[in-house]
Amino acid sequence: MKKLLSIVLAAALVFSLAAVSGCSEKQETLTLYTWEGMFPQEILDGFEKDTGIRINYVNFDYDETMLAKLQAANGGDYDLVIADDYIIETVIAEGLAQKLDLSKLPSYDGINPVYQGQFYDPTNEYTVPYGAGVQTIVYDPEAVGFEINGYADLWNEQLADSLGIIANYRVINGMALKVLGESYNTEDLETIDAAGDLLADLAPNIRLIKDDYLEDDLLSGEINAAIMYTSQVTGAKMARPSLEIVYPEEGIGFGIMAGFIPSNAPNPDAAHQFLEYILDPERAADCFEYLGYYCTTLAAEQYISEEYRSFLTIPAEFADTEMEMIENISAEADSEHALVWSEFKTLCGQ
Repeated sequence: MKKLLSIVLAAALVFSLAAVSGCSEKQETLTLYTWEGMFPQEILDGFEKDTGIRINYVNFDYDETMLAKLQAANGGDYDLVIADDYIIETVIAEGLAQKLDLSKLPSYDGINPVYQGQFYDPTNEYTVPYGAGVQTIVYDPEAVGFEINGYADLWNEQLADSLGIIANYRVINGMALKVLGESYNTEDLETIDAAGDLLADLAPNIRLIKDDYLEDDLLSGEINAAIMYTSQVTGAKMARPSLEIVYPEEGIGFGIMAGFIPSNAPNPDAAHQFLEYILDPERAADCFEYLGYYCTTLAAEQYISEEYRSFLTIPAEFADTEMEMIENISAEADSEHALVWSEFKTLCGQ
């Protein structure tokens, strides 16, 4: 009996030690919080294989959803977030992001300076740009009977029930503001209302308002022209080179997606490792070709395939004065935009 008890106790001790050992060897994790489909699977798999750090990929739908979660977690829960410029400005202002440790990012100097020093992080202390783009017009010249040169041309009656637009109210309202010669970021309520009146005249031309896969609708012939995100433009043009890309003569909206480490990230070291991993020039080139937004890593350009080179960055013919970033505005002005957008969608039957 004593022998049996000794065997049982010994087995229990072995099990206990194994459990303790298992706990001590628990795999390190990076919780990455961003939109779905932001990285090639080979990049995610490669990082896990090369570092031994498991990626917990968590998705959000809108930047505002991310901000609410991050606020509720007091800058915790997530190790690395990739989001849009305007929301990052709020994140930094609220103390929800920590400064980068550049000693852990030896490839940081390879970033294209065009995408640094922007309004949301003017001193480049908190963020690493991951992608950038402009709101662009794309159309099928075989289906559209005239040349499109700017936003104002989209009001042409020949585009009746054949225009697709993305579902970003600041971008589309901003398009009308640009036609009026105004800023995307105006605080004047009457000017915002005037843009709404102009949009009402555009409603008969609108067939689709959607963010996802709008390029597929252009390629299928469901629509003949569209205002799309840069990644969608890249995909559409790669699939059908005969499509025309238009950088509107009224000026274009310019935006950046960037990565930041939350202030109370559980594993900031893993976040720095991942940022360094995707800053590697060859991997940055792979990410660019997968995502289709402008490449923000200058050192990556030599590794980008020839067929993608025309989509590398902002066209040289556009000076800084012809571009404007959509920034945060007052709550009152934003509410007016939301009202204008709601009325416009109703007129479009959306």
